[in-house]
Amino acid sequence: MTRYGLLALMSHWQRNRLQLFTLLAGLTLATALWSGVQAVNSEARASYDSAAATLGEAEFRQILPRDGDVIRQSDYIALRRSGWLVSPVLDGRLNNVRLVGLDPVTSPGGLGPVDMDQGPDLQGFITGQGILFGTMAALEQIDLPQFHMIIDENMAPGTVITDIGTAQILLNQPNAVSRLLLHPDQPMKQPDLQTITPDLSIQEVQTGSDIARLTESFHLNLTAFGLLAFAVGIFIVHGAIGLAFEQRRSLIRTLRALGIPLRRLIGLLMFEITCFALIGGVFGVALGYAIAAALLPDVAATLQGLYGATVSGTLALRPSWWLSGMGIALGGAGLASAKALWQIAQMPLLASARPRAWSMHQNSAKSFQIVGALSLLAIAAILSQLSIGLVAGFAMLGALLLGAALALPIVLSCALSLGARLSKNVIPQWFWADSRQQLPGLSLALMALLLAMAANVGVSTMVSSFRLTFVGFLDQRLTSELYVYGDDADHAEQLLSIVEPHVDAILPILRTEVDIAALPSQLYGARAHESYAQNWTFLQANADPWQQVFSGQGVVVNEQMSRRGGLKLGDVIALGADLSLPIVGIYGDYGNPIGQAVIAEPLFEAHYPNVRVTRLGLRLPPENVPDLMQTLRDAGLADTNMIDQAGIKDFSLKVFERTFTVTGALNVLTLAVAAFAILMSLLTLAGMRLPQLAPVWALGLTRGQLGRLELIRAMLLAVMTALFALPLGLTLAWALLSVVNVAAFGWKLPIYFFPWDYARLGLFSLVAAGLAALWPARRLARTPPSDLLKVFSNER
Repeated sequence: MTRYGLLALMSHWQRNRLQLFTLLAGLTLATALWSGVQAVNSEARASYDSAAATLGEAEFRQILPRDGDVIRQSDYIALRRSGWLVSPVLDGRLNNVRLVGLDPVTSPGGLGPVDMDQGPDLQGFITGQGILFGTMAALEQIDLPQFHMIIDENMAPGTVITDIGTAQILLNQPNAVSRLLLHPDQPMKQPDLQTITPDLSIQEVQTGSDIARLTESFHLNLTAFGLLAFAVGIFIVHGAIGLAFEQRRSLIRTLRALGIPLRRLIGLLMFEITCFALIGGVFGVALGYAIAAALLPDVAATLQGLYGATVSGTLALRPSWWLSGMGIALGGAGLASAKALWQIAQMPLLASARPRAWSMHQNSAKSFQIVGALSLLAIAAILSQLSIGLVAGFAMLGALLLGAALALPIVLSCALSLGARLSKNVIPQWFWADSRQQLPGLSLALMALLLAMAANVGVSTMVSSFRLTFVGFLDQRLTSELYVYGDDADHAEQLLSIVEPHVDAILPILRTEVDIAALPSQLYGARAHESYAQNWTFLQANADPWQQVFSGQGVVVNEQMSRRGGLKLGDVIALGADLSLPIVGIYGDYGNPIGQAVIAEPLFEAHYPNVRVTRLGLRLPPENVPDLMQTLRDAGLADTNMIDQAGIKDFSLKVFERTFTVTGALNVLTLAVAAFAILMSLLTLAGMRLPQLAPVWALGLTRGQLGRLELIRAMLLAVMTALFALPLGLTLAWALLSVVNVAAFGWKLPIYFFPWDYARLGLFSLVAAGLAALWPARRLARTPPSDLLKVFSNER
């Protein structure tokens, strides 16, 4: 009996292949967008972990310089002679590739690309014969044919490893070390570190990659988009499953009357849904792989430009993301079918077999929907006023979007009722009443359209607001007409003597890494010059803050430090040993993920004497910049060590544009899925509407008029949905800029409005809805009169 019961249930899909296609397509699209995002995130995190494992950051303690950028090789030798088991690492960039120099003999735990029993490779590596290890892409990019290159695709992407002596030569940093790795087994007795090298400090083992923590907000952003796209696809699945269960009510009653137990029947239905979920999941994961492969280059460029994180440009089939794709396909299908299964479980054995309007809600269901919508919107409002973290911020967005989606059918129903009351003629009154009657059948598709449009409005507003703010920020902060970089401090002093006669002012860039308010931060020393007062703007400041900074009586900090450290104007903060200053200004620092503080140059040099200048900002007339650059070239300075103001702006804006390519692509995909949901809903309803439309046709309306009215109805509902989506999208933009962005990055952006962009989006949505409705309307207009007359044969 179980076999025949399953065959009877499956026969429905054989007769209704369009519903089957809708169900599988919804599952495939939902799974594809989710698994594609997870594939991108998984590849990025694997790259972070690989880089951390390559350099021992996640396994060994490290000794780092307190003030300067490098450790002197003499300090390393002094530590080794005093009994400290340390291993040197030199880290730098060459031809935009990370070059790492190691010493495999002293590296703890066999760190590095060779081990002690590899014979010739080890001998060539440690004797400085120039052996380079890396992936094929990294070795090709570094382009050093005079060296022996060994391809190792298991290494971190964008990283080349060699012996430390070769790295010092290639990076032009003789006798320099970036960090020292501490062997876990140290001697019982050894001199104190501060006694030997007071300028060095120990950093404990990192529990996770620093880059991984830094980019957490970016990946959480992508995950949120993946969930949104998944939700839109699941609306399609929910509608298809709900319709199928309604149409099979008579079959279910018959099967139960024939003796199939209710529990077994529900088990067969769950088995059916599970099979469909597995099929849709497999196709969805395959499509998600293609989507991820297309998006990964832009994601890699974004992470490199914003965070300096190198991510592999190739996609691996990792179990972590394709298993999550299959899991969410099964979970989504179960969620979409839960209501229908519950209704079947509660349906009496002898319930009427007459098909009811599958999409009509009972008053109690409407009341529950109203309560649910209001509750979710209230939760979102409460969360927006609290000081919350990043995950809670996205929970607020979820409550906002879901609450608005539940409220949409109620708002549209009220609007249609108002239209019916204002109509005077019979046909308009019928049109409004019929539209309201069809609303429940289209509500899920319209919810999907609402979410897609709101996401487009919110994200486009956020991106455009960010762009305007970022461009203005660059104009204010990039005050120097030319920036010059020395290979080291001595080289910078040589450059200083060359440029001094040609410029109006020299603004050295002094920087060191310190902990401020228990947060890793950057401390800058600024030379007293009018450029700062003329160009920098403050979010909050005392009167004449730069005068207080240059006189050594105050410090200015960026918004990130102020928010994360709970600091405000007037607070005194410790900036180093015996150095504490009050905050006299808080400035916007958009695009910077960490805290920053600026003090006077003399004060900086007095407390951090080991930090020497390697970068210079040069003030001179813009028309003189090309001549000075040529002078520096003649002196042997490479073009990569010079960046003019326009070059920095151009590079920054290119990074910005690529940053949001991924979210823009996900927006387009989400809107396309919503249009598909409308198309499938209209096609599904078209066959059910003949009994309702036949009497109207018999009363005198032509088939062409009925088709046009169907098209107008779809476009009218799309317009009404768009009008509801606009304030929702603007609220979403505010939440992203003022709540989520603050939790993710520590800075708040002003919001700008772009009416023409919203009008264009509304037009695109109207076109999408019109195209989705065109096929069903055309089918209705060409329905044979005999099919309409058959309606009256049963006297329905």
